[in-house]
Amino acid sequence: MKKSILKIMLIEDNPGDAELIREVLKDGRSDCILKRADRLSSALRLVEEESFDVILLDLGLPDSNGINALQAIQDKEPKLPVIVLTGLPDEDLPIKAISMGAQDYLVKGKIDSDLLYRSIRYAIERKKMVLELQEALSNVKQLSGLLPICSSCKNIRDDRGYWTRVESYIRDHSDAEFTHSVCPECTKKLYPEFYEQIMGKGEKKTDK
Repeated sequence: MKKSILKIMLIEDNPGDAELIREVLKDGRSDCILKRADRLSSALRLVEEESFDVILLDLGLPDSNGINALQAIQDKEPKLPVIVLTGLPDEDLPIKAISMGAQDYLVKGKIDSDLLYRSIRYAIERKKMVLELQEALSNVKQLSGLLPICSSCKNIRDDRGYWTRVESYIRDHSDAEFTHSVCPECTKKLYPEFYEQIMGKGEKKTDK
């Protein structure tokens, strides 16, 4: 079975750090194509011109201050997973990056091929799961709008203009399932004798 080739963008202004990442990737077991941008501005142009599987982002770029680079990348291409690279021992900045949507962060000088490829693989999978969850939530939110329901039969008009039961509509637009029962008010109206029997038994138990 042919392995897929990873296409990676490295946004790193330091030539030495960039070469280190390149060598680490060469030592790995997966095939990859690495494109490098040494400025945020050039990275944003590259994202428009080509598609990538993941971005390795240095937060210390000459034309961007720390976390702003991550925000700019996400604004330009929100579906791309981003792994933050940092050479600083301070964890506050990379942790903030994670909270803003980065999938992982790695410390320069402590990266080997196994760690890097594992981080890339997990970042791609996590981003995929996040996007699927966002889509699912978006589909559920479709039910919160104005729904045309017949005031008489209580059927609902679907997106194609057909009238259908409310249960069918909700089932088609969510993962909800239905069980049918009769509420007390309807039981009293439809089955008065049965309702009286139930209420009578309840009163006897209360008296005891």
